[in-house]
Amino acid sequence: MANGRIDTLRHAVRWRVLLKYLGVLGLALAALDAVPLFAAIVLGEVALAAVFAVPVVMLVAICLPLARLQAPQRLQLNEAFTVVVLSFVLGALAMSLPLAALGGQTWLDGLFEAVSGVTTTGLSTLASVEDKPRSFLFARAWLQWYGGLGIVVLSLALFMHNGLFARQLMETEAAGETLVSSTWVYARRILAVYAVLTTAAVAAIWLATGDAFGALVHALAAVSTGGFSSFDASLGHWGAGPAGVVLACALLGAVALPLYHRAWHEGPWRAPQTLARDAELRLLLAATALTTGLLWLWTPAGEGGSGARLADALLLAMSAQSTTGFALEPLATLDDASKLTLAASMLAGGSVGSTAGGFKLLRLLLLLRVLQLVLARAAAPRHAVIEPRLGDRRLDDEDLWRALLIVLLYVLVVFLSWLAFVAHGYGGIDALFEVVSATATVGLSTGIARPGLEPLLKLVLCFDMLAGRVEIFALLVVLHPGTWFGKRAEAA
Repeated sequence: MANGRIDTLRHAVRWRVLLKYLGVLGLALAALDAVPLFAAIVLGEVALAAVFAVPVVMLVAICLPLARLQAPQRLQLNEAFTVVVLSFVLGALAMSLPLAALGGQTWLDGLFEAVSGVTTTGLSTLASVEDKPRSFLFARAWLQWYGGLGIVVLSLALFMHNGLFARQLMETEAAGETLVSSTWVYARRILAVYAVLTTAAVAAIWLATGDAFGALVHALAAVSTGGFSSFDASLGHWGAGPAGVVLACALLGAVALPLYHRAWHEGPWRAPQTLARDAELRLLLAATALTTGLLWLWTPAGEGGSGARLADALLLAMSAQSTTGFALEPLATLDDASKLTLAASMLAGGSVGSTAGGFKLLRLLLLLRVLQLVLARAAAPRHAVIEPRLGDRRLDDEDLWRALLIVLLYVLVVFLSWLAFVAHGYGGIDALFEVVSATATVGLSTGIARPGLEPLLKLVLCFDMLAGRVEIFALLVVLHPGTWFGKRAEAA
């Protein structure tokens, strides 16, 4: 009977609503995709501008009529989720054409590159990038930059009338509250923080390397925790010093962006206290330190001095924990213990409200609180009341079961994808590392992602990257038959 009541109350998405808002977001994507077109002209690659014009023209031609449709402002939750997920898919499909053409790839490889970009993952099937046009390299980095936050900001602005969905998008449970009551004001503020971080990253990397174009590409990829590089050796091209600057910028991108605004708003004297009180930031630094120590421990003593080993371990830990995916050397040479350590680091990821991937450190904190609560209740009197808290905030049951659900979904997606790779004959540890890297939107690779990777497995990794970027639940909503078939609410 309960299932019958659920079926009665459930409403499938309304096509007119879906097409209307997807058209609006599609026009915004067209404007964003026009940036590589102008970059090609500025970089002196005018002949390539026409290639970048193709997705812009296609998006405008398809989405402009859709955006003019009449539809209600208030959306169902499944409609909002579907529009956001499809906007990522649309963004990847649009850019797959120029990336395939300029990268000398098949369309499937171009799609893989585009999905990796818009989901801020950084996995690539390209054998080399240094022989590619600079406008191609910029387009990949720009795709990561606007995939890191731009689509979320656009969604917040578009769906500000849907309070529940907006709250889930701008969730800042670590602080215990949203910063402002206005969704649009919130979106503007985090976009301003994102722009300031990016500008500072460009300046810092430029000063460290003297390479203006390289600084721009790596800053866009670092702040978005994307990881696409313009060098075949990734950060190994520049060495440990500049790599440290890039990865420091990446670690800043893994911190909740609203936290920066709050620290700035409270002034320079109270800002350190504000940052120090943030549980996720403390855990981010602690997890990075723990990963560094374990990597240093697993590295054979004969490979370089102790200081060099520790520096390499720190940089790799920063890359994994921030889910950026820059590397200084091939990871295939790492031992299994190091790979599993990195896999755990990548899966945990960064802070809620940041551009980092993984299931997020806040959810790890919530699960630790549940464990602490169970242990405390086991030793407490029968009638004692012990409430789970995180900082000054009392945790609701909904907070806890949502955290548990997301973590379980991540584990399930990783497990099923890992089985597909093992069934194709790939080694267990390397396959697990690759799947975790894709699902956590990191981009570190043991070499499995390559041009010769089986087409089915490329699609599996594309699914993993998309699922990780939209945090799996939204993708499951889109894939659920009840989202598309059944009774539809009357348009209002």
